[in-house]
Amino acid sequence: MPLGLRGRRARGREASRLVESEAAAAAAAPAPPSPAGPGAARLQFHTQLAHGSPTARIQGFGSARELYREIAGAFGIEPGQIMFCTLNTHKADMDKLLGAQIGLEDFIFAHIKGQRKEVEILKTDNVLGLTITDNGTGCPFIKRIKEGSLMDQTKIVCVGDHIETINGKNVSNHRHYEVAKMLKDLEKDQVFKLELIEPLKAFEKLEPRSKSGTQATAKISRGRETLRLRTKGPATVEEMPTEVEEKAIKKVDELLETYMGIRDIELAATMVEAGRDKKNPDEFAVALDETLGDFAFPDEFVFDVWGAIGDAKQGRLE
Repeated sequence: MPLGLRGRRARGREASRLVESEAAAAAAAPAPPSPAGPGAARLQFHTQLAHGSPTARIQGFGSARELYREIAGAFGIEPGQIMFCTLNTHKADMDKLLGAQIGLEDFIFAHIKGQRKEVEILKTDNVLGLTITDNGTGCPFIKRIKEGSLMDQTKIVCVGDHIETINGKNVSNHRHYEVAKMLKDLEKDQVFKLELIEPLKAFEKLEPRSKSGTQATAKISRGRETLRLRTKGPATVEEMPTEVEEKAIKKVDELLETYMGIRDIELAATMVEAGRDKKNPDEFAVALDETLGDFAFPDEFVFDVWGAIGDAKQGRLE
């Protein structure tokens, strides 16, 4: 057993190719709150509620869970009301989702829960056409809907919707890959029911406003430093990934979708980081098994990830 992962392989295959699914660069598992590191604790970030609010300043957070708690406290709402955050835009732009890294000049917009809705769907295809992510604090939501898919034909289901229940089972505190498996396991040619919550929307002609009543101008990060949120230990101020690392992360993210049915930039970044000082795929596999064993990565996936990291270092990735 060259990679020492055979014991988990069956679970890995069970979790793979479920539904197109994607994680928002959040934690692999909830962890107890941890104070931000000395440098990070002094950083302040501007934030607004995406549907419109005064501007607030937040600081002293070291994880997604703590970030949501800080935002909720600034606006007098419950942390569980926050569905997801975007950077530098108040729109529910899924390409601007806040992950585990925040540019030091990024402006954070928090999207909170709005109207509830229910839909019953006849599952006529094994693949629903959903891409799912989660915010790392108990809110799986829809990131993309594949054009022409079964879900694309169900117009009540929209990008940004939080999946609250599947056939009456509450999935609010489930991870993206768990929700993906539940949807995959639904029987074909049977009707299933989803209860969804859409993000609260502003009136069409209104934009988010700052405290002075003028439209907020988002700060775009031009530096190379970011605040990296962590599930364990304090947040740290780090340099942005190099061009080589960014190419490796992108490729590993694509491999995650191919093998595991999920996409998760932060998980991909963690894997690339784990391979930085490893000399061979066996060392790399051991490191992954120690830190990310719950994902039960198939052996061939680990080999391909190791190859992708090597290709990036050798300049073979576009």
